[in-house]
Amino acid sequence: MRTDLYQGHDYYLLDELLTEEHKLIRETAREWVKKEVSPIIEDAAEKCEFPRHLLPGLGEIGAFGPYIPAEYGGPGLDQISYGIIMQELERCDSGLRSTASVQSSLVMYPIWRYGTEEQKQKYLPKLATGEMMGCFGLTEPDHGSNPGGMTTNFKEDGDDVILNGAKMWISNAPFADIAVVWAKNEAGRIQGIVVERGMEGFSTPTMHGKWSLRASDTGELIFDNVRVPKANILPGRDGLGAPLSCLDSARYGIAWGAIGAALDCYDTALRYSKERTQFDRPIGQFQLQQKKLAEMITEITKAQLLTFRLGQLRDEGKATSAQISMAKRNNVDMALTVARDARQMLGGMGITGEYPIMRHMMNLESVVTYEGTHDIHLLITGLDVTGLNAFV
Repeated sequence: MRTDLYQGHDYYLLDELLTEEHKLIRETAREWVKKEVSPIIEDAAEKCEFPRHLLPGLGEIGAFGPYIPAEYGGPGLDQISYGIIMQELERCDSGLRSTASVQSSLVMYPIWRYGTEEQKQKYLPKLATGEMMGCFGLTEPDHGSNPGGMTTNFKEDGDDVILNGAKMWISNAPFADIAVVWAKNEAGRIQGIVVERGMEGFSTPTMHGKWSLRASDTGELIFDNVRVPKANILPGRDGLGAPLSCLDSARYGIAWGAIGAALDCYDTALRYSKERTQFDRPIGQFQLQQKKLAEMITEITKAQLLTFRLGQLRDEGKATSAQISMAKRNNVDMALTVARDARQMLGGMGITGEYPIMRHMMNLESVVTYEGTHDIHLLITGLDVTGLNAFV
């Protein structure tokens, strides 16, 4: 693997709007990624496995639940700090960011927001360090963009409930210690429940054959008459709005993360354009190559401005689900375009593991699909501006 020479790109001087703490957080995450992850990420992708020895390090840099209060073991950082960390992780690999994003937004967040004090004390401190890992069970084999149609359910049985069903496309599932599972109760209301590894009837088979997010572990969650204590139900909220609020947090992290992938592709293409010569000149001197680079940095800069403002709104408690949706859709689409243009600039070398671009491009095909597809997010914006529901 080549040396990680990445340098940040800040065309509109957004650094002037960051605090010193934000910059320190970014530098800490970037240095850790360059030292611990960049040298091994291509090999992990080749092997199609997540390098689990990285989990304690992710905890140390604050990647697990950055905004979780210190009383529950978290760093207690703001939303812009969360975004910065996700950007630095995805700058290396979307699978790395996915692992942290799931732990933070889809496992720790619902326990923090909707769990009992006992549940928070039991799970959050260990999740924050990576000693305990979690996953999030919402998507089912027959219910992806329509999560409200889920069939996973539980029935009461004394002090327990009996859980049955299956979830699919679950990041972290193969090694997760707990799963925050969304299922319907006997009244048909969706509730969250924490299922622990080792409970009889609970299994997490690994999904194979992926050509995207290969450095991330993906699996299924199978529930065959799993007996779970009622004390594991998250009582703070029920209905579909509960898991969707978690997705808001995850989509926000993705909006930042996708910029990281785009920045790495741009950085690679820019450097290559100055080093690679054809017809006795650097290829960066040709108009068509400059056009690609100019469009890349323009779109990246627009995404940076959009996402920074969204972070401010999140910190002020003003960000709407539709605003988060717009940022996720725009930034991932932007990153895919940047990756494809960067790949073309590198010619044949762009498809090799010597450079990260093809891996980013394959990863982003998953990122544009999960946490709401590109088209679903278009409809969310359409509903928000017209007030007319195109989903039904």
